[in-house]
Order: sequence, then C-alpha cells, then structure tokens
Amino acid sequence: MSTPGLLGLALALSLSLGACGESPAEGVAGQDAATCDAVGEVQFICDLISPEDLAVVPGADWVIASGDQEGGRIQLVSVPDKTATVLFPTSPSRERLDAATYPSCPGPLPDEGDAFRAHGLYLTPGPGDVHTLHVVHHGSRESIEVFEVDARARPVLTWIGCAVAPEGLGLNSVVALPEGGFATTSFATGDVWEWHTDTGWALIPGSENTAANGIEISEDGRWLYIAGWAEEKLTRLSRGRTPVEKEVIDLGFRPDNLRMSADGSVIFAAGHTDKDGNSITEPREPLRETSNVATIDPQTLAVERIWVHPAMDGFVASTTAMQILNEMWLGSYRGERIAYFPMPE
Repeated sequence: MSTPGLLGLALALSLSLGACGESPAEGVAGQDAATCDAVGEVQFICDLISPEDLAVVPGADWVIASGDQEGGRIQLVSVPDKTATVLFPTSPSRERLDAATYPSCPGPLPDEGDAFRAHGLYLTPGPGDVHTLHVVHHGSRESIEVFEVDARARPVLTWIGCAVAPEGLGLNSVVALPEGGFATTSFATGDVWEWHTDTGWALIPGSENTAANGIEISEDGRWLYIAGWAEEKLTRLSRGRTPVEKEVIDLGFRPDNLRMSADGSVIFAAGHTDKDGNSITEPREPLRETSNVATIDPQTLAVERIWVHPAMDGFVASTTAMQILNEMWLGSYRGERIAYFPMPE
C-alpha cells in the first residue's frame, strides 16, 4: 500500500498552500464557513459539528458519527447517499435501563441541550441486526453511555445504561471487551481504565505513561493498541498476562483514533503533524499542518503512511480513518464535515 508519489504530491501542495506565510489551520480560523466543494479526490459530507469519531454499522449502509464540540450530536450518515441526520439526542428519546449490567448508572441523560458532546465511539456487532454502541460522553457527567442499535430498518438508538467516570478522568476513546465491560482512555491522566459490571473501574496495569488517546483491541481481547497523541507513538499492551508485555513504536505524527480493518489485517491510525508532514520534534520550517493516515500491522507493528494531505477549509486534521467498501472515510475534531475519497492503493 505504499504511495510515495501521493505523499510527495501532498507535501508539495502543502507548501504551495502556505506560501503566504500562515499555516492552513490559521487560515481556516479566519475564514467564513467553507463551501462543501471537493478538494481533488477528497469529497465531503458537511454541516456536522466536530465528527471526531466514526463507527460503521454492519452491512456498510450506515455510519454513526460523533459530535465533540458545543452543540454536537450523534449523527446517522447514509453511505450511499452521503447525507446525515440526527440520531441522538432526539425528542422523545428511547430509554430502557439495563440495571443488571449497569447497576451504578444513575439513569438516562438529562436534557443537556448544547452541552451534550459525543466523543469516541465503538460499535460491537450483535446477533442479527441489533448491535451495541459505546459512546464517550461529556456534559452533565463524564461517562460512557451505552446504546442498543436496532438496524433492522433505518438504525435507531435506545439508551440502555452508563458508567460514570471516577473523579479526575477525562475520557477520550472506548472499546468493548470480549468478556463484557469496556476499556477507555483518559486523556487527562494519560492512561487506560477498564470497567466491569461486578468490579467497576480499575486502572489497566502498564497503561501508565502511554499518553493515551485512541484505542483499539485485538479480536481475542489479549492486546490493546493505544495511540499516544502527545508523544507520536503507539503502544501495544497485553491484557491478562503477568508480567505485562509492552511494546512502543514511533509513528512520526500525532495519532488520534485507531480503527481495525474489517478483516483484522491492519489498524488504521489517523492524526496530524505540525511541521510540513514531519515529526513535531524536528524543528523544520515553515509550519504546515497535515492530515495523516497510516496502517499498522497488529502482529509485527510495521507502519506504513498511506495518505498525507494539507489542512482544508472546514477539515483541518483527520482524527479517525476507516475503510468502507472501496472508500476511505475520515472524521475530524476541528471541522464540520466528514471526508471521503477512493481507498489508497
């Protein structure tokens, strides 16, 4: 999947866009609302609020997008039509507390208005067309909110429970665990925590100092993959082993979210650089921010950068990358749109 020509072209474009001496990120901040026009092969689904993370519903007809800034909503996006509608919160909302699984949950979310923010997402396929969605929530409580996704027709959400985070944690990404419960990163403390029905919250041994942001998990649950945004690294961490096994690799950009490919052969890492597509630790000028996507082999941890692009109006930097059919889809925290384009070869 090597694309050296693409990388060179993208970086050359980055320099030309920044010829006036301001970074793309600065230029975006000072402009009116951007149009939804394509930029080369990159097309957009617009009028969203900070679609920081994405989760594809089995069947690949629908994508669920988060909204991680003021006024954010959980959106349902049609893959064929490239249109989006609000999925949650709606009025009335569907609610059915599973008190046996979430005994400490104080109840459904109150009406938070624009204070509601949905951050990381993780969808676990279930039997038939009914699935489970974990959502990192910021608002009246810092929590993981859990929903049933009924996709027998147009997908709908039913809220079924929550786990309120311990004091001091600032949650970011989440994955469901095969045995039940979930693991979630705390950007505020730079580590990873597990939650289970019977035992509640616990720090995952060895996750300290991982600069934790995004997270992914192996199918058997034996390995966690942790994106270390602040330190441009990825950590592979064992679960259920003594001593803990831990391996760290450099990515050369700030990785945000991680997403396993449908066949489990690679992990897609999305993130950004601050200096001309190079590591932020290298003092290179001029200052140019780029979006990046890399593949990581979950077995060997071999890394390959497959896409680099300068910041675009309305889409400053990618936070999530996933393959949907023959397209690459990207989410963004600093943007009001989802990007998509033909899958890099």
